[in-house]
This record gives sequence, structure tokens and C-alpha cells, in this order.
Amino acid sequence: MSTAQNDLNHSDALVELLYTDLRRIARAERRRASSPATLQTTALIHEAYLKLRGGGEWSNRQHFMRAAAQAMRQVLVDAARARLRDKRGGGVAALPLDDIDAASDTPDELVLQINDALEKLGQLDERMAQVVECRFFAGYDEEETAQALDVTSRTVRRDWVKAKAWLYSKLNPE
Repeated sequence: MSTAQNDLNHSDALVELLYTDLRRIARAERRRASSPATLQTTALIHEAYLKLRGGGEWSNRQHFMRAAAQAMRQVLVDAARARLRDKRGGGVAALPLDDIDAASDTPDELVLQINDALEKLGQLDERMAQVVECRFFAGYDEEETAQALDVTSRTVRRDWVKAKAWLYSKLNPE
């Protein structure tokens, strides 16, 4: 059996083993983010699975769940971008920024703003960015985040407070 085939079988086995956890997390994330009906829980899991499939060897459950959180983030961000692109005319020439009303933030726009800020936070402190990714995008609770990142719940709590403050300052510059 080839290495690629073995990696796929390993990913398949982990998804099957952790499917209940992934489904619970995806359902919570959809509820929290008020995701539209076009992105059902099962679709979110399957899209994340396609990103994970063949992604390589998972060293342990935590490694896989951390990768799943990142995959769900990517799926949600991609879906938000697609909806906003369609909402804005999908390929039609954009209006100048001066003509856009800043008060028209939608949840999709907020998801993209948080994603952009999170990329900057990752350059400053990778673990804090991973905490936000797990808590916000994957919907993990404090204990699940601690397990995924192999740190204590206290560390997650401290990083979550710092990260939220940092993100708030970046998203609300006034």
C-alpha cells in the first residue's frame, strides 16, 4: 500500500472515530455564527474533511482536532467570502471605498475581519491565534482547546482574554 493511500486511510479512520465530536463542534459553530442554511453542519464537516484528507500523518488526537479547527475556519471564511462576493455583484467593478457605508457590517464581513486580524495576531503570538481559532472558529470550549493545544485550561483562559482584548483593539480602532 502506498504512503498516500495509508495517509488517506489514517485520515478516514480519525474522522470516523471523531465524527461525533466534529459534528457537535460544527453544529455549535453554525449556531454561534448564524451560518446560513446553505452551509449545513454535515456540509461543514465534509468540507473540513476534504481539507484534512491526505493532509499527512496525525501525531495524536490533539493534532487532528487542532487541524480540524483550522479546516473549519478556512471553510467558514471561504463561504463568507463567496457570499460577500455574490452580494457585491461577483466580479462587477467595486465601488470606491469612500462610497461604502461603514455601518453595514454583516456577520460575514465580521468573520473576514476577524480572520484578517487573526493572521496578524498569529505573527505576534501563534498560540494565542490558535486559541482564537479553536474557541471562535471551531467552537471548542476551554477544556477542548486546552486538549487540542496541549496546554492547561488556565493558559487557554489567559490567552483567550489577551487575544480578545487584542482583537477588540484591532477591530475597533477608535
